[in-house]
Amino acid sequence: MKKTKLFFVGAAILIGGGTAVHAQSWRNDGAVSLDKQYADYPCVNLLDSTSVTVEPTGQGSFAVCRAVRVQTTAGALQQRILKYDYDPLTAAATFKRVTIYHADGTYTSVDVTKACDYAAPARAIYWGARQIMLELGALQPGDIIDYEIDKKGFTYALLSDAPQSGDDSRFIPPMRGQFYDIVPFWSADPTLRKVYRVSLPAEKEMQFQFYQGSCASSMRYEDGRKVYTFAKDAILPFRREPNMVDFYDAAPKLMMSTTADWKEKSRWFYGVNEDYGSFTAIPEAQKKVDELIRGKKTELEKVAVLTHWVADNIRYAGISMGKGEGFTLHNLKMNYTDRCGVCKDIAGTLIAFLRMAGFEAFPAMTMAGSRVETIPADHFNHCVAVVKLSDGTMMPLDPTWVPFCRELWSSAEQQQNYLPGTPEGTDLCLTPISDPENHYVRIKAQNTLDEKGTLKGTFTIEAEGQSDSNIRRIFTTGFQSEWAHTMERQLLNVSPKARLKSVDYGRTPKDYQRAPIQITFRYEIPEYALKGDQGEMVFKPFVLNNLYTQVLSYLRIDTSLEKRAYGFKDGCSRLVEMEENLKLPAGYEWQGKEKQDQMDGPGAGFTGYMGQNGNQLQVKTSLRLKKRVYEASDWESFRNAVNTAKGYGEYIVVKK
Repeated sequence: MKKTKLFFVGAAILIGGGTAVHAQSWRNDGAVSLDKQYADYPCVNLLDSTSVTVEPTGQGSFAVCRAVRVQTTAGALQQRILKYDYDPLTAAATFKRVTIYHADGTYTSVDVTKACDYAAPARAIYWGARQIMLELGALQPGDIIDYEIDKKGFTYALLSDAPQSGDDSRFIPPMRGQFYDIVPFWSADPTLRKVYRVSLPAEKEMQFQFYQGSCASSMRYEDGRKVYTFAKDAILPFRREPNMVDFYDAAPKLMMSTTADWKEKSRWFYGVNEDYGSFTAIPEAQKKVDELIRGKKTELEKVAVLTHWVADNIRYAGISMGKGEGFTLHNLKMNYTDRCGVCKDIAGTLIAFLRMAGFEAFPAMTMAGSRVETIPADHFNHCVAVVKLSDGTMMPLDPTWVPFCRELWSSAEQQQNYLPGTPEGTDLCLTPISDPENHYVRIKAQNTLDEKGTLKGTFTIEAEGQSDSNIRRIFTTGFQSEWAHTMERQLLNVSPKARLKSVDYGRTPKDYQRAPIQITFRYEIPEYALKGDQGEMVFKPFVLNNLYTQVLSYLRIDTSLEKRAYGFKDGCSRLVEMEENLKLPAGYEWQGKEKQDQMDGPGAGFTGYMGQNGNQLQVKTSLRLKKRVYEASDWESFRNAVNTAKGYGEYIVVKK
């Protein structure tokens, strides 16, 4: 590495292709004039630019240029190693140049041949993603890192279909000739200027839209090509809110595509898998299908039994299985033989099963976690199935998300976009909101409190839908030897002194298809109520005291926030009903006043009652959470309902 005295004034920072898009000046002492609003950040991106040259095949050559100013010691540690992720199945990436401009006016040219190429950190899906890394060594506040990365290929690889070969054919997108990109215009660090530039063959038409904000945009003809440029200045870090929707649904983003509409993409997706033979029947699988649907009278009964068998018997395993790691679904012979795969393999097995049972069924792409926009850019990370019923209804099915679940489409995916691949082409679809009553959880307790503060009684928990799946998981995926311990732990969450006397599991808890879960507990909790000096006893209502919190995900949402700027998410819509009848010791009275509440709004509704009749203290609450994905405007009703429900779980004082 070489250090040389530098006098650097008025230099233009370039993006790929040598086109100057922004001039940033600093003097030889390294001083960059920045506004005070940037002073407290560890790093500032002086420039973040990407220039793409698109070939007629749709392959892109990317020049990614960045200039980052280190401002603090924490920023120096943060920037000590440059990292860039890519997928070798669809792209190649290398460091072209890296220069560090020091605050003392010197600069260091970093040897890019020392870059390392490692397997990228991964979880659940191991398809060979890579990460190039280059160590810069010790940095000091005031240093500026100026670097460029060369990349070729296409940009979104979770559902890519490309052969592993040594030539450039793997860099051509699956939908040959088409180009798309999704560009986040947000950053963890302040960015003085962000630029995205794409050069296309003149004959290609491209549609684009900027969401959740605005940017400067232009289209020019240069050397017989169309050149689109998008730029935005003074980008501050996007403010995160607890439980907010995905950044792609709230922060500024640019989406573009040369594909005309989603129907074109739908027809292509259908053709890819028909040509590959993804759903070709095999005798051994046909025998299983015939066995499963034997005796089933209605089409929904047949759909249900096939969906549940595939969901329960095809293990999720995200390892590379050769051609077909993406848009092309592995064929039935591989899936049925191996009994494992990722979402597309599980969905593909179900599609083949449905076709062997006489149904029309198709693959569909979806995005678990965020919204898919009308611009047909591939914002997908998940694959599901769609079956056409006799009345023409297209019914989505997701065997990946419903193992041992009473649903056929997980309502943890409600309000989610999906695109079926059909011969005639289908537009983008949206799964509807699932009524809270479909996911009820009800806890009813009959308790007795004696003068020593000991609580004795029983409670029964019942649940359906996603709430059922959450409670039932220990029975369907855990060891039977752990059942009793798991039940006891529910009571120990209420009090470490709790003693579980018996559990009645009712119907076989493993048989999730027969009926909703129902479990009855019998217990005793010494010193549940704390005794005061004046003879009073203090305690919380049992049913609202940390019991079965795994089905009460709304409790993890911070309702102290008065306002929200962005939408927010919960696990699922649900109905939560709690009821307790508590027999008090003779002569004891509740020191509070009878209360009743009733409210309703677009996000949530609540009704509640607490009062004493004779020696019986009754608590009854019903909380309706109406969605999985909420608008910011739903926050007031959601917050009011949840906070009011929480209020019924506060301490109670009874006195003789």
